[in-house]
Formats: sequence, C-alpha cells, structure tokens
Amino acid sequence: MRIVVVGGTGNFGSRICRSLAADALHEIVATGRSARSWDTPCVRTATLDILSPNFRRDLAKLQPELVVHCAGPFQGQDYRVAEAACALGAHYVDLSDGRDFVAGFANHLDIRARYAGICAVSGASSVPALSSAVVDKLSAGFSRVDCISVAIAPGQQAPRGVATLKAVLGYAGAPIPRWEDGSWRVAYGWQDLRTMMFPGLGPRLAAACDVPDLALFPQRYPSVRTVEFHAALELRIQHAVLWLAGALRRHGVAVPLARGARLLDRMSTKLLDRFGSENGGMRVCVSGARPDGTSGQSIWHLTAPHKNGPEVPCMAAILVTRKMLDGPPPFRGARACMGLLDLAEFEPLFRLWGISTSVEEQ
Repeated sequence: MRIVVVGGTGNFGSRICRSLAADALHEIVATGRSARSWDTPCVRTATLDILSPNFRRDLAKLQPELVVHCAGPFQGQDYRVAEAACALGAHYVDLSDGRDFVAGFANHLDIRARYAGICAVSGASSVPALSSAVVDKLSAGFSRVDCISVAIAPGQQAPRGVATLKAVLGYAGAPIPRWEDGSWRVAYGWQDLRTMMFPGLGPRLAAACDVPDLALFPQRYPSVRTVEFHAALELRIQHAVLWLAGALRRHGVAVPLARGARLLDRMSTKLLDRFGSENGGMRVCVSGARPDGTSGQSIWHLTAPHKNGPEVPCMAAILVTRKMLDGPPPFRGARACMGLLDLAEFEPLFRLWGISTSVEEQ
C-alpha cells in the first residue's frame, strides 16, 4: 500500500514515517512544502503544499491509498486534505488536536466517506485518541463519572515544531467553552493557572488550553459534570509570558505571538532550553462514584524520558494506520478517534520509547 504522509518532513510526520517504514512492507511518501533528503531508504519525498490551488491534483499524482495528515496547526484549518482523500478513494488519518476540526469532522465528512468506501479518522493523537482510551480504562472502576481532567507536560528540551507552537500561542486569551459543574462556561486560554504534580517531573504550573476533549467528552461520558484540559510547561517564565499575553488579549490588546512562532522557537531553544529537562509527562484524572457508593479518584500518569515526549502524539496515528494495513478498515465513514484503540494497544509503543505509566488510586 502507498501511504502519503502530508507534512511528513515535520516534527511529528517524520516520526510517523520512520515508524511505518520500519515495517518495510509498504511504500511511504513523506511530503512537505519544500523537498528535502531523507535518511531512511524506505521513504521517498515529494513536494506538496496543502494551501496550493493545485493541491488535489498534486496529491492525485502521488496515487495514495492511505493519507496521513500531519501538517498542522489544525486550529482554523479546513477539511481540504480529507476531502481530497475521499475524492481519490484513499483512507485518511490525521493528528489534529484542533477542537472545532475534530468535533465537526464526522458531520462534515461521514456521508462522503461512506460513499467513497473509505475509513477517515480525525484526532489520532494524544487528544482525544489516547486521552479517551485512558478514560475508558479508568471509568470501568466507577459507577458514575463526575469529573475528567487531562493535562500534558512537555519537556522543555524536547523538539516542539513550529506548527505546535503556533497552536499553543494561538490559545492565549482566547475564550474556551468548557463543561463545568453541569453547564457550559467560558475559560480563557493560558489563564486558570494551577499547580499539578507529575511523577518524575515534580510540581508544574498548568494553564487552560482548548482541545477536542472539551467538546467530545461530555457527549461520550453522559454523567460527567466537569471536563478540563491544561498544559503544564516546564519553565514558569513561559507561563508568566503566556498568562500576561492572554490577559492583554482578553482586554482587547493585540499580541501577535503566533506570527512570531518560528522566531520564538529559536529564541526558546537558544536561551531557555538549558534551564529545562528532556522529560515530559501526561496525566488523566477521573473522579466520581465507585460501585460501592463511595467517592473516589483514579489518576493515570505517563512519564516520557530522553526527549521522547513527541513520540506520544504520533502513537495513535501509527496504531490506526497499522489497523488499516493489517486487515479491513475498522469502519466505513468518518469519525473522531475515540473507541478505536484500547489503552493496552499503546503499551508496546510505550515500552519501545522507555515511557512509563502508572495509576494512582485515591
């Protein structure tokens, strides 16, 4: 099968290409806006720009049977890549963490994906694919789920990628509809600071960010009354800057951080990385009523050492892609990546990258 990885020369796309190429059973084409050499013999490169008016024609020339879309940021992006895959009869997977993109994916594409006979999956990343797999596992220990809280803590020295940084900076001060105490309320990006504990990382400041989970989890877990997501950067100075930018934006002051993402990434690498570490983490907390009627809380922890944190957002896309390669697609149509993967399916990839997980019961 020929797999075209859109954005395959970027931070996440290159990791997915290398992982899929290790199988040595399929042809991998890594695309980017500019051609570059590749150090893996089983991967070839091609120039492809999703913003080009000739994008669909250029993609058709590559004759994809499966398209993996990694060219973020997905916030504000339309569905042109998935639509092109449908038109070409190619299966589709993306790593989107954009709330509106993933939440609206099925409504926009399910009918045409069914008609094309393809499987189209959005959000095959840390959220909502991995986070929902964790919640599915933890919620089995509850008769009623009341609160779900997810947090991601990247290591300062781990590669970030400009697209990821643009998404992060774009949240600052933006209103975030959040299911809180049984009703929709508004939080603001990089506000709502709180301290969270991460095993192996220690306490970190965490701030509110917008992800698909905030829209999808209240539907998936009907009893839940609160769904939260926070990002916990390692250096407090970064939180201070983003908090201030968010506060200024809330009061109408234009702070064009996202436009300077590439420059800020270089400055952070040169000036701040020396003060951080290689280790990142993730935590998912589920609380509610136990089967015996008592209240309880289960917290799943993940710790990623040696700059391996960026492998985690790639894992769900790799697993879903392999499902499509190993047999018939899991369904025909378009949907968000929830319920497609069990937490146990991630374990071999966790072990491969030295990533540890644990569950804390309270």
